[in-house]
Amino acid sequence: MSDLIWEPSGPIHTGNVNSRCRLASAKKSGDVTELQIGVKHKPESCEIQAHKGDRIKVHYRGKLTDGTVFDSSFERGDPIEFELGSGQVIKGWDQGLLGMCVGEKRKLKIPAKLGYGAQGSPPTIPGGATLIFDTELVAVNGKTSSGGKASDSEL
Repeated sequence: MSDLIWEPSGPIHTGNVNSRCRLASAKKSGDVTELQIGVKHKPESCEIQAHKGDRIKVHYRGKLTDGTVFDSSFERGDPIEFELGSGQVIKGWDQGLLGMCVGEKRKLKIPAKLGYGAQGSPPTIPGGATLIFDTELVAVNGKTSSGGKASDSEL
């Protein structure tokens, strides 16, 4: 007896139903369903931490799971500044940068539901995309890790 899979066009013969079903339902490699936070570098001392409501400056490189870079403040030399936890950025950032120390580097793997969702951000970010961000916290409320004020020439 042969193995059959019913598809809209009718039954298709396969050598092994189980392997075919797994392939048909497999998500793209590298996709995640929950936020993943990887600490890549933590400073020796953590004098200044990012909390909800803080105004923070972050350097970042955003990539798709295939490695395509879609945006990077590192190359521009211009970190993004925003209020943490206020919805000014994607939810994956508001959650993934909490508690970060100035000078700390994190890799965030952000599922679509905490990124740009099913609609994506055309033309660079497709719908349903998992996003990978390499981030570095530069300043919190204008203060760098040295305790001084951040100036544009220092960043």
